[in-house]
Amino acid sequence: MIQVERLCKRFLDYERGWKSAVEDVSFDCRPGEILGLLGPNGAGKTTTLRILSTVLRPTSGRAIVAGHDVVVDPQGVRANIGYMSASTGIYDRMTAWELVEYFGRLYGMGRGPLRERMETIFDWLKMNDFRDVLGSKMSTGMKQKASIARTIVHDPPVLIFDEPTSGLDVLVARAVLQKILELRDLGKTIVFSTHSMHEVEKLCSKVAVIYKGRLRATGSPGRLLEEFDQPDLEELFFYLVERVDSGRDVAEARVGPVNANP
Repeated sequence: MIQVERLCKRFLDYERGWKSAVEDVSFDCRPGEILGLLGPNGAGKTTTLRILSTVLRPTSGRAIVAGHDVVVDPQGVRANIGYMSASTGIYDRMTAWELVEYFGRLYGMGRGPLRERMETIFDWLKMNDFRDVLGSKMSTGMKQKASIARTIVHDPPVLIFDEPTSGLDVLVARAVLQKILELRDLGKTIVFSTHSMHEVEKLCSKVAVIYKGRLRATGSPGRLLEEFDQPDLEELFFYLVERVDSGRDVAEARVGPVNANP
């Protein structure tokens, strides 16, 4: 599972001093759950996910991923996660098969088990018709499937998706979301970052709304709608944003408990 406690990340701006990208963020996500990290661009979503994947080191706070502390045992974290981002490139001179094989070897998989695993993944993602296509010749949908394949090739228990449908047409986006649901049904612990209310409603059993680096609410969608007396997630999101922008005390922005029940 993933457990995040009072996570903080500050960066030094030589003109403005130390600035917080993430401040006092806490949430958890269990096996078989999809946590939707919901917020606009620049809210702190990607910074949070980069800390969880050990790309960034937190300034303070604690994050445990699959039983491994991101600071104390980053290698243990990396061995147990798959991280996919819409901004992650595909190698132009590798075929889909070569790309996924390369990442499997990076994870230390033996050739026999790796080939067997890849055959299963290529069948599941319907990639066999372009397994020998170079990255430079792939369509956007092909590239996204190849990205999913390399993310899950080592069968990690924890998966992190950072806006994986960004820039995709509606058909490809739908296929990506369906595969994420299937991974949930396999018992994976999944964090899904997005600014799409529709995707959160479709996928997520738990929501964490982040804005200006702080967590504004967390819990099941139904519980949050009831708590804040809002008709849907879109209205809830705008309510929380306006609450912050209106200058009210941050302490009044009723953040749900870290272990909120669905």
